[in-house]
Amino acid sequence: MIEFFENSVFFGVAVSLIAFWIGSALKKKTGLAIFNPLLVSVVLVILLLTVAKIDYQKYNAGAKYISYLLTPATVSLAIPLYRQFELLKHNVKAILAGIICGAVSSLVVVFLMALLFGFSHEEYVTFLPKSITTAIGIGVSEELGGYVPITAAVIILTGIFGNIVGETVLKVFRIEEPVAKGIALGTSSHAIGTAKAMEIGEVEGAMSSLSIVICGLFTVIGTMIFANFM
Repeated sequence: MIEFFENSVFFGVAVSLIAFWIGSALKKKTGLAIFNPLLVSVVLVILLLTVAKIDYQKYNAGAKYISYLLTPATVSLAIPLYRQFELLKHNVKAILAGIICGAVSSLVVVFLMALLFGFSHEEYVTFLPKSITTAIGIGVSEELGGYVPITAAVIILTGIFGNIVGETVLKVFRIEEPVAKGIALGTSSHAIGTAKAMEIGEVEGAMSSLSIVICGLFTVIGTMIFANFM
């Protein structure tokens, strides 16, 4: 029976969507940040593949089609930004300064971590694009000679972590300005953090969407520079 399902072209898609639905239901039922739908779905899929001894390649044969939606989903984030365009024009200097500081901070942290733990060059560049969206980060890692699957996993985990703790961190540091909230979430935890920003408010979501794009551009440039440090 299992073999019949895993050989189906719809197996990977079905498993992924069901796992995400369960995660969404848990989050809605409990209201706990730890039950992030993406985190829950990742754990459930791993458990299923492990317990049922299903080959990952068979699962990915169908699941890979979901990733095709990543780029258009990222582009669609421009819609809330367009609605807040006037706000963007009035705060452009502060917004750019905040995003650039966030991008540089991420690269510096990875560099210091690499020195502390004695990373090889390949391991170092694998982590450099950790705070940008997967669509960009994977290409950067591949170009620099990093371990692409690990880069993808690190980017996802960074986003999930930001989604879970981001709002709490903002409260702890008493950051109440909507623009600042959006920049912080988008710059540090890309699209998954932006999902949280949109839950908080429309302005936060718009600024977070902008941060994904600009942070991605500056991080691409920054990684090319920082990659030479090790």
